[in-house]
Amino acid sequence: MQLGLAAWHRYMVGNDSELLGELIADDAVFHSPVVHTPQVGKAKVLLYLNAAAKVLGNETFHYVRELVDGPEAMLEFMTEIDGVTVNGIDLIRFDLQGRIVDFKVMVRPLKAINKVWELMAAQLDQP
Repeated sequence: MQLGLAAWHRYMVGNDSELLGELIADDAVFHSPVVHTPQVGKAKVLLYLNAAAKVLGNETFHYVRELVDGPEAMLEFMTEIDGVTVNGIDLIRFDLQGRIVDFKVMVRPLKAINKVWELMAAQLDQP
């Protein structure tokens, strides 16, 4: 699990989509803060995480707290988008090989959720 978490941090610094591809399990599930149904499968998880990196991953993005318990990690983050402060949590579960099998994002406050939804929709609509 520690290898997977270290790889996740490397991805967040460099946005290396090849590294992310290696990090996601084939049957991974992504839980969005704005989409009701879980997104199942590596291709969908990659789509959402790459879009999220573009929306959230600016020069203000940083993790402020990290809690690890066995194969689970909770990473609290802060970022600013268009003058809106976004506070969120990445809840990640890893398999025995250090690959992500479940990824849940929670965001607050409501103003931030609305901004993330707007920008994520624009990213996901791109060809």
